[in-house]
Amino acid sequence: MNTIAPQLTDIRDAANTLALQHKLDNKTKPQGSLGRIEALALQLGQILGTENPVLDQPQMVVFAADHGLAARGVSAFPSDVTWQMVENFLAGGAAVSVLARQHGLALTVVDCGVKHDFLAGLPAGATRAGLQVRKAALGTADASAQAAMTPAQCQQAIAHGREMVQGLPGNALLLGEMGIGNTSAASLLLSRLAALDIAQCTGAGTGLDAPAVQRKTDILREVLARHADVHAPLDVLAAMGGLEIATMVGALLQAAHERRVVVVDGFIATSAVLVAHALQPLVLQRCVFAHRSGERGHEFMLQHLGVQALLDLGLRLGEGSGAALAWPLLQSACAILREMASFDSAGVAEKSAADQDALA
Repeated sequence: MNTIAPQLTDIRDAANTLALQHKLDNKTKPQGSLGRIEALALQLGQILGTENPVLDQPQMVVFAADHGLAARGVSAFPSDVTWQMVENFLAGGAAVSVLARQHGLALTVVDCGVKHDFLAGLPAGATRAGLQVRKAALGTADASAQAAMTPAQCQQAIAHGREMVQGLPGNALLLGEMGIGNTSAASLLLSRLAALDIAQCTGAGTGLDAPAVQRKTDILREVLARHADVHAPLDVLAAMGGLEIATMVGALLQAAHERRVVVVDGFIATSAVLVAHALQPLVLQRCVFAHRSGERGHEFMLQHLGVQALLDLGLRLGEGSGAALAWPLLQSACAILREMASFDSAGVAEKSAADQDALA
């Protein structure tokens, strides 16, 4: 399979980075005293290419799809929960719906391949507020029996993600997802792309007990054995991934190409980054990782990518909930750059030369 990813450029412009660091260092505080918020402010300024970054019209997008592998019992919930939760998102009752309202995030749900017709009973051509229907298939196939997606379906899902982002306003994209069985797909992607044993990558997902996690691990080992000769990133995605993950890959690549800030939620969203990074390593420059998930494999994903998440709250809900919870930290980082006074503008004395010599 050939990549359809746009080529990315290095955003770490030396002059802009130097100006950003100088601005941060000369705020009315000891250098580095705001810790990782300063590093976050620097990254946001680099992504947006300005010393005065403003996060404009942030878009929370929840990508939803069904998984054929769910029929093997890898989840504690039935597949119908996928479409039922999409309805909950649209009705405003899910956790991400509440958090999006709280933080002023526009919420869009993308039907990437849910086995349900959300437009049933509506006139031809009708739409629903907050919903985009971009199905590449009615769910994936059972990856333990065949490839989850055909190459054409995988390419179509990626194209849908790119097209969807092209139609969104703003300069920030927050990633969320919904799909019963998708922790299995994410675990498989991690195992193959990071060369880890599947037992290290597999967790409780929707709440499996220890014996059920072992059964899930055994099933995922079957999947890996069936696709033992598949190693190229897009081929691995097609064989083992989900339609929502593939669509997220396309969305990530397009958002990175447009130099949008990408806020990555937890385990499933990071699995999409894993694939996108294998295609275009510079995608990481545009990504802010919201939180370290309670799902077992997420820490290994973050380690493989060499990144650190902002929060560690034991979250494992998905939906984009962690990305929404981290959002105020990004707003604060931008506000510090734009609004905090410098020593000169505030008339505050800096560290004396004697003190600097004593510390040297």
